[in-house]
Amino acid sequence: MRTVNKRRYFIRKLLNAVLTIVLVASFNFALFRILPGDPARLLLPKGKTDPAVIERQRKTFNLDKPMWQQFVFYWRDTIRGEFGMSFAEKRPVTEVVAERIWPTVLLVGVGTVFATILGMIMGVFAGWRRNGTFDVASTNLGMILYAMPTFWFGLLMIMLFATKLRWFPTGRMAEPGVELQGFAAFQSMLKHLFLPAFTFAIAYVGEYHLIMRSSITGVMKEDYALTARAKGLSENAVLWRHVVPNALLPTVTVVMMNLGFVMSGAILSESVFNWPGLGLLSYESMQKRDYPVMQAVFLVASIAVIIANLIADITYYYLDPRVQA
Repeated sequence: MRTVNKRRYFIRKLLNAVLTIVLVASFNFALFRILPGDPARLLLPKGKTDPAVIERQRKTFNLDKPMWQQFVFYWRDTIRGEFGMSFAEKRPVTEVVAERIWPTVLLVGVGTVFATILGMIMGVFAGWRRNGTFDVASTNLGMILYAMPTFWFGLLMIMLFATKLRWFPTGRMAEPGVELQGFAAFQSMLKHLFLPAFTFAIAYVGEYHLIMRSSITGVMKEDYALTARAKGLSENAVLWRHVVPNALLPTVTVVMMNLGFVMSGAILSESVFNWPGLGLLSYESMQKRDYPVMQAVFLVASIAVIIANLIADITYYYLDPRVQA
């Protein structure tokens, strides 16, 4: 019976994810067709008003066809991964986006792991020794970090560690004009990654710390935690065997949900540090009115949100026995 429920749960969540992707992609199709003005003009670089160029643009994006045919052609091109040509870089949008995905994955991955580990550890010890010195200090610090603007903290890191102390470089993933190989290239990338990843992580450390602290405090009052203490188990055994595993669920859920909304943080971190990822690409394409790139980035970011939510639902199933019932 549990196997059947598990299969139904996964199928339902997967179908919901697929349906959401279809709706988001359809909205992406409608976005530039519901805006005021001629869509063909919107999809042209700024200043291009030649009627022949506009007509050619209509044919390129099938804007001269009936709306239902445009929708069919749009889905055909989307499934093929064809999003047209980038105005700014004069090459296929797919190539432009593909080059920028992995720097963002690296930045978000390292930043998320760091924020999760640090935030959870701080929350565990703060909640375990509630109202102690560490709890008061770390909770105040967590609230400050949670409220701190990412771009301001990034500029502060640049001024302190890149400009004044010169401990870390800033801008891009490697020194321009310098060809490095092997471990030297890896070391250079880590140095360039540290500041943007640290800035990205700090935006979430405070949130994870406060949630984990609250969870630990609540679990400590549960009957099973009180019973474990009454049995004479050591403090470490009670904490790590009974309290922490049951307090993980809210924090893990928030971490997984946040994975879908990291694009806003990535835009700020990548823009401040000139990190060549999707966040910076999104910012640059908005400045240059590179609409084909903007459409592709919007679709990729939306699919990332949906997949992250799907992973969160699957993780939730294994962590929360109530979902399995």
